[in-house]
Amino acid sequence: MGIFDGFLGNASEVDLEKVETEMEMLLTEEEKLENVFKIIRDLIVFTNKRLVFVDKQGVTGKKTEYHSIPYRSITTFSVETAGSFDIDSELKIWISGIGEPIIKEFKKGDEIHHVHRVLAAHVL
Repeated sequence: MGIFDGFLGNASEVDLEKVETEMEMLLTEEEKLENVFKIIRDLIVFTNKRLVFVDKQGVTGKKTEYHSIPYRSITTFSVETAGSFDIDSELKIWISGIGEPIIKEFKKGDEIHHVHRVLAAHVL
């Protein structure tokens, strides 16, 4: 992945050390970071216990939403790859007790498959 992939909307894997300080206030004592992917300003964080979507909001990105999902709550997930005319790929995650999936969009590229593999490793 190139240096500009995160800016273009392509998921790029991030060095864990770069986000440890931001995430340490959210992690339990037994919890540790395993994989982090960046899409523009937002993060998809995989720990050994849960999935966390970090949504940077506003112009400055100072307001942040942390959406935690325990892996045991994920009932189904899917990937829809980009086609010839559709340039976006989608990751959909269904949570038990919630009818609508959580949808994250990715730009055309293979990195969505890496995110899918990491998610499958944690859920299955």
